[in-house]
Amino acid sequence: MFFGIAMALTSIESSAQSIDDIVLNVYKDPTCGCCLGWIEHMDQHGFAATVSHPRDLNGLKSQLGVQPRWQSCHTAVSREGYLFEGHVPAKFIMQFLAAPPKNALGLAVPGMPLGSPGMEVGNQFTPYEIILMKKDGSSEIYASIKSPDDQ
Repeated sequence: MFFGIAMALTSIESSAQSIDDIVLNVYKDPTCGCCLGWIEHMDQHGFAATVSHPRDLNGLKSQLGVQPRWQSCHTAVSREGYLFEGHVPAKFIMQFLAAPPKNALGLAVPGMPLGSPGMEVGNQFTPYEIILMKKDGSSEIYASIKSPDDQ
């Protein structure tokens, strides 16, 4: 199964075609505009999204295992159950889905760093880290984003 996803991801990276079989279920506040910017970023990279507006977004995050220290404004869930919290760039989601680390819950960009996908404000950019959330509650740095070109 992962081989098929890896093949699709390799294809999307090299040819910019859509990834028809990767749909993210995105949970967000109905008034959040930066979430829409991130969804647009994902759409531009071939992902599809369904959007829901749960009454208790923080409660949902807690149920899914997203600790407060990892939280941002929206949570996306892949078909396989992996979580993508906040403004994670599409290329890192593709990389993650092609080879999910053992014990992985998903990836997170805590907070809302300026210049991350969906958080563009002119040429402003704040370096940030993408966190690998693990099912046992631990975490580690998955990638360090030092410039817009790293995204």
